[in-house]
This record gives sequence, C-alpha cells and structure tokens, in this order.
Amino acid sequence: MKFQPDQFGSAITGYGPGWIAIGGERVPHSLVLHSSGVRMAWACARFDELTPAHFAPLAESRPELVVFGSGHALRFPRPAWIRSLIEAGIGVETMDTAAACRTYNILAGEGRRVIAALLLEAGQTNPDGLK
Repeated sequence: MKFQPDQFGSAITGYGPGWIAIGGERVPHSLVLHSSGVRMAWACARFDELTPAHFAPLAESRPELVVFGSGHALRFPRPAWIRSLIEAGIGVETMDTAAACRTYNILAGEGRRVIAALLLEAGQTNPDGLK
C-alpha cells in the first residue's frame, strides 16, 4: 500500500503575520474558506468588530463544523455571535488563526465538510507561521 498525503484544492499552504496562502496565493485579509473550495473575503479586521452577521451566513452551506481562527490570540466568540450556528446544529471550534489553519487542513484533507472562518488582524504577529 502506498501512502500519500491527501490533496484538495482549498488547502492552506502557508500563513504568517497578516496573511494566509491558499495554493501558493497569498491572501492579506480575513476570509472564509470552505472545504469545497469556495472562499470569500470576510469583512472584519479586528476581533471587536465581529457581530452575529459575520457568522450567520456560515450556516447556509450546512458544514459539519466551523473552525474559527480568532486572530493572533485565542479569544472566544460571544454566544450571540454564533447562535445561528448552534441552533442549526453546527459545531464551532475556536482557536488562534495559526492553529485554525492547521486544523482546517487536517479536517478538509479527511474529506470533512468544514469551514474555516479566519480573522487576520492588521499588525498580527504569529511566531509559528509556516514559510
């Protein structure tokens, strides 16, 4: 049996302070990334700018799980922000953005229906970013 890493089109191939790379393309802003390959800008640049309106659209595609990358530090979303996901029976895991990138890749590589909602803050510092 030959072992090979799973390949999928929406893999996060790198990250660093203020950027994420998807398939080698650097993205310098917050984004939402679906394991199906769909990605879109996420209109927030700071944790304290988040509202329920940022999370509600994530429920529409009915993922199994939303991995929320809260920026350079682990900060939990307010319950009101993620109420629409909870009411839809969608799991939410919160971690800093670097950890969320790694977790998303593992889950998406397993073929799971996962969404990464990744907050990239201006001036974000992350000492363990991939190059």
